[in-house]
Amino acid sequence: MRIFVTGAEGQVARSLREATAGDAGLVLGWGARPAVDLTRPDTVARAIEAFKPDLVVNPAAYTAVDKAENEPELAFAVNRDGAGATAAAATLAGAPIIHLSTDYVFDGTRDGPYLETDATCPIGVYGQSKLAGEVAVAAANPRHIILRTAWVYAPFGANFVRTMLRLGGERDRLSVVDDQVGCPTYAPDIAAAILSIARRLNAGWREPYAGVTNCAGPDAVTWCGFARAIMTGASARGGRSAAVDAITTAQYPTPARRPANSRLDCGRLADLFEVKPPPLGDSLGRCLDRLVGAAGDSEGTSH
Repeated sequence: MRIFVTGAEGQVARSLREATAGDAGLVLGWGARPAVDLTRPDTVARAIEAFKPDLVVNPAAYTAVDKAENEPELAFAVNRDGAGATAAAATLAGAPIIHLSTDYVFDGTRDGPYLETDATCPIGVYGQSKLAGEVAVAAANPRHIILRTAWVYAPFGANFVRTMLRLGGERDRLSVVDDQVGCPTYAPDIAAAILSIARRLNAGWREPYAGVTNCAGPDAVTWCGFARAIMTGASARGGRSAAVDAITTAQYPTPARRPANSRLDCGRLADLFEVKPPPLGDSLGRCLDRLVGAAGDSEGTSH
């Protein structure tokens, strides 16, 4: 099976590279900048046409949530126009597309976990651009699977886990928001879900596959709770940790508003694709096994 993946260094793209290493049945092609750039749709179309994929996966995105407030044109150029162009190129190649989206398409006011059918209402430019991307992808390719995920972390790239480990190595106490709740999702688990879905698609497209499917970790925590779990896990592995104090969103102002509730219900993922991501403790543990001891070079941005 030939799978073309946009981006090469993002958390999900790198996880896909790791997950498929040594698998002779999967041939992956990479659309990486500067040669392939979502702001230049012609480069995407040419790369997909040349690769002749059986499936296109689009995890590449503009993800700088706060910067997006001042760069809406760039956010929409990548997340809407680039995503739509990628889906259109997949259609011309005769391939379905798996496109990654985000919990930020919601405003966070729902009491419980969000279903795929719940009304969207993004409260920032990033979420607005990603929602526009969902619409563009669906319009450009009838064989589309849009995976909404949340709070993505990995042993590499810019993410909350790596940021907390770095800050925990520099400070004795950390202050972390405790009134936003979501489902941390390990990038290698997303990659595993994508590959499981890809194998189903290789056996033949089914109409129920089309549309939005939530794909996130099964456990909900606040950022503060997540940070405490990271510190506990780091300490258990002999790493340095810091005390974590709870603060409110109002005490940590950011240019972009975040949803207070980012929980995603993943029942459709389990029922339709038979995919169930592992518990947070398992996935975070695997991540920390790789990171503790290497936290000195960690990077990332807090939410």
